Amino acid sequence: MTVLVFVESAEGKIKKTSLEAVAYAAALGGEVVALAMGNETDATELEALGKYGANKVLQIADERLNQGVIQAYSNAIAQVMTAVNAEILVLANSSLGNPVSARVAIKQEASLVSNVTELPDTSNGFRVKRSIYTGKAFANVELTKAKKIIAIKKNAAEIKEIGQPVSVESFEAQLNDDDFGAKITSVDKATGDILLPEAEIVVSGGRGLKGPENWGMIEDLAKELIAATGCSKPVSDVGWRPHHEHVGQTGVKVSPQLYIAVGISGAIQHLAGVNSSKYIVVINKDTEAPFFKAADYGIAGDAFEIVPKLTEALKAAK
Repeated sequence: MTVLVFVESAEGKIKKTSLEAVAYAAALGGEVVALAMGNETDATELEALGKYGANKVLQIADERLNQGVIQAYSNAIAQVMTAVNAEILVLANSSLGNPVSARVAIKQEASLVSNVTELPDTSNGFRVKRSIYTGKAFANVELTKAKKIIAIKKNAAEIKEIGQPVSVESFEAQLNDDDFGAKITSVDKATGDILLPEAEIVVSGGRGLKGPENWGMIEDLAKELIAATGCSKPVSDVGWRPHHEHVGQTGVKVSPQLYIAVGISGAIQHLAGVNSSKYIVVINKDTEAPFFKAADYGIAGDAFEIVPKLTEALKAAK
């Protein structure tokens, strides 16, 4: 069995979610072929995919693929799937992976499932478990077609070094102007040392902080934890924080190991964006805040007293 993995990169580095996809594919067994698009990804990054389970790494070094043009990506991936005779395609459940996987499924006449959280059960067919209803429930889905496409949820696989770096091979995809009929004219990138979708720890603030001038204590705590910063929708709506930090159902959905909510009441729209977090810590002086019901740990008290003390305790522990 051959498993193809589409890997995404940003600023020359392979995304963590794509490393998880490689690890997931390796756990499936068989030969794992990783595929990278464009010519901007650092060569050592691609070679290192072998350490995480890839037996072969292919690169389509067409500079037109440096931007995520969905039609071109899906056409190229479908061609590689056919060329390597891949039975399964694994990729990250992402803003790019989702539309690409849908198009590849049509081209390959493949079964497609997204938001997958575990390895498949092959004891009787091919069943996978996926997260539904914004993480409130799970569904077991059977894939019946010969070719299968699996888009995995963040943290669905543990990244392990199980192999050695491999050489990168070039693949020539047949792409024409129609594949690039849509053009990306500009990209507004989120700023910060650690971006929300990739973060293992997120510290978010809400209206309980009373104003943007008080956000320094959120940033200080995040710095000590090597975490990303986020906020609730009302905070971004009034301009206290940029919209790319808005966490929630209509903002960025996160799945960190630890989510710390400071001064956030816990509206259902916000909970929908964070309930895949492994652990949730809530700091709020309102003991009736709904967020406490969803929290693993809660601190009822004044954030302006608690957060600075927590930051100082972390500094002392170092």
